[in-house]
Amino acid sequence: MLICDEFEIQRRAMVANQLRSHGRNIDHSGVLQAMDRTPRHEFVPLREQARAYADYPLPIGYGQTISQPYIVAFMTAALDPQPGDRVLEIGAGSGYQAAVLSQLVSQVYTVEIVAELAAQAAATLRRLGYANVQVRCGDGALGWPEEAPFDAILVACAPRRIPAQLTNQLTPTGRMIVPVGSPDRQDLVLLRNTPHGLRRAAILPVSFVPMTGAAP
Repeated sequence: MLICDEFEIQRRAMVANQLRSHGRNIDHSGVLQAMDRTPRHEFVPLREQARAYADYPLPIGYGQTISQPYIVAFMTAALDPQPGDRVLEIGAGSGYQAAVLSQLVSQVYTVEIVAELAAQAAATLRRLGYANVQVRCGDGALGWPEEAPFDAILVACAPRRIPAQLTNQLTPTGRMIVPVGSPDRQDLVLLRNTPHGLRRAAILPVSFVPMTGAAP
């Protein structure tokens, strides 16, 4: 197992080599700082910790993955998180994305359909001191209506079509980023709520695990 200093070195290299360069150019300073501070190795199984800062997704059990660091940074930056935002995440997984978001916004609500992962994510986030994150086990396609509306929604699993239950939980100026499509072809879609309705733009081809539950 790697010692903490080696993990810190790997984390800084991840930010420098995966996020700032290679034509990716993540330039959101808050996102870069959050990624630099978040101990990704704490959010993967022990057997995967040596690869925690690698440039690809990793398995976290129950058929789920933790997203590639670049995708986490890209999706977070695309939402343009603001300090006062209340953010809903669908697909908590291990809790890593929620931990990154929590450093940029007021409150994070995250939903995970796999009960074991929801419990693990909640325990990890609590142990590491991310006090402004609430974890719920449930069907992400239904959102979290009791806490709506949200300034931003980040979806980390792919429905074939965007659930209306989620868009209905956005504020009048809310944003959502969501991978949409079949397992063979997905696009990362950014939506913005406007007085004239939702504006939608496909911004990146991606590959996410499918959304389950009541997903359309």
